[in-house]
Amino acid sequence: MTLNPEETAMVEAVRDFVDREVRPVARDLEHANTYPADLIDQMKRMGVYGLAIPEPYGDVRVSTPCYALITEELARGWMSLAGAMGGHTVVAKLILTYGTPEQKERYLPRMATGELRATMALTEPGGGSDLQGMRTVARREADGDGYVVDGTKTWISNARTSGLIALLCKTDPEAVPRHRGISVLLVEKVPGVTVTTDLPKLGYKGVESCEVVFEGARVPADAVLGGREGAGFAQMMRGLEIGRIQVAARATGVARAAFDDALAYARQRETFGRPIWQHQSVGNHLADMAAKLTAARQLLLHAAERYDSGARSDLEAGMAKLFCSEAAMEIALNAIRVHGGYGYSTEFDVERYFRDAPLMIVGEGTNEIQRNVIARQLVERGGLAY
Repeated sequence: MTLNPEETAMVEAVRDFVDREVRPVARDLEHANTYPADLIDQMKRMGVYGLAIPEPYGDVRVSTPCYALITEELARGWMSLAGAMGGHTVVAKLILTYGTPEQKERYLPRMATGELRATMALTEPGGGSDLQGMRTVARREADGDGYVVDGTKTWISNARTSGLIALLCKTDPEAVPRHRGISVLLVEKVPGVTVTTDLPKLGYKGVESCEVVFEGARVPADAVLGGREGAGFAQMMRGLEIGRIQVAARATGVARAAFDDALAYARQRETFGRPIWQHQSVGNHLADMAAKLTAARQLLLHAAERYDSGARSDLEAGMAKLFCSEAAMEIALNAIRVHGGYGYSTEFDVERYFRDAPLMIVGEGTNEIQRNVIARQLVERGGLAY
């Protein structure tokens, strides 16, 4: 994998931003559960919200490997910052790939600057991973000029700070098979759209995850992504490929931060007259962590390159999401082991990595779902291509 000089410079700029601006304040912001407005504004000025949006709508469109590495850098500093732009990028990709010319002109220029931020609304209370069983319905108005939306979505990241919601809903509840009745509506904060509850979380602090209620919300007929009903499920499944690559990159960033902190601590901390890395039990942890982190990074980049090829990449994205998230969880736990009692202290960052890592295991489709996706694709493709 080779980035062009401009992409390399962008990754380095974000790395410097993380080291200079993010890491010194992340612990305090996270413990206070404070929305990082100043850091988000800096990300906007750096062009982070427009990474997936090319000219004429934005200034730059980077390759998916570059996007993954930038996401990893942000997560290395504070995973919440990477989450603050994850769903936004998925929606940008959806509009860029499937949107009508009018939808692209209306939304993408403002999304590229971060003036307009976007999020996805898929999950419903009690629905879990069964997206086809959703209950949120958009019914055509009698005059045909628009839709009336009713339903509830939950675990919606950036719900309060986003002005556009890519809503997965049923426009034909009676359709058989069910996926043919599902559409994506591009919904703005119109009357009837209410962000009701900020959900309390183990980790992923600072950035809101909310329940959103749609109650008689009227949206225009041209809000349907691509202008065609019934295509939403396939559109969103393609969108989730980049979403899962993004989650894999977030996991890799958390794993990298945990490993870096563990290695630094093992080099400077001494017991029995020598650095603790020289004790076999600690050294073994570091060796395993390094191997899994390296494997995770390679699987992440493999999925990103496959996505850019234009070929179907749900197998590769699913494997990356599965492996990277599980590796992040294990590496974060081992970082606590290396730190001993200090790893349990909120004065060190490793406890935060341990609380952030589980989100990637359950987010953007649980790892149990990823295993189903991987197995199905292995059968359909006849195995792996070497």
